[in-house]
Amino acid sequence: MTVLHNTFGAPARTRVGYRPATPARLTREEALARLAQRTMPLPGRPGHAAAGTTCTTPGAPTSSGHQSRAMHAPIASEPAPVAYPKPKLSQREIEVLRAWLNLDSKSAVAESLFISLGTVNTHLARIRVKYNEVGRGAPTKAALVARAIQDGIVHIDDL
Repeated sequence: MTVLHNTFGAPARTRVGYRPATPARLTREEALARLAQRTMPLPGRPGHAAAGTTCTTPGAPTSSGHQSRAMHAPIASEPAPVAYPKPKLSQREIEVLRAWLNLDSKSAVAESLFISLGTVNTHLARIRVKYNEVGRGAPTKAALVARAIQDGIVHIDDL
């Protein structure tokens, strides 16, 4: 029988219970052997660790006692690229977005495109609204960079 005492909170609680006799510490080999017996299927990855099969952990001892060097088998087919819904941005909105992503500030965009700062803010606000309407919100500049790359408006090498 094992008596457990709680020393972390007030009031102290005592539980009495039975625990199976387990060693206090496992050796590395025993821990790796237990880990190798577990299966962990990944969501959306059929055939990764099918029920009834075990994953081989590199360095884990096998039933023959030798250490395994096998890795997981590669997945047969990669998922198709995701097709994101694109907002219908005007040419001027695309021009303002590209300029804003390449320049340091909105005032620099306004100077380079010969428009006012308010117009730059209006274009960017409308771009954000259009991305929200298609379910791809972009509240920050970093999010707009990601959306522009995903939609092919800018290339990562251009930034």
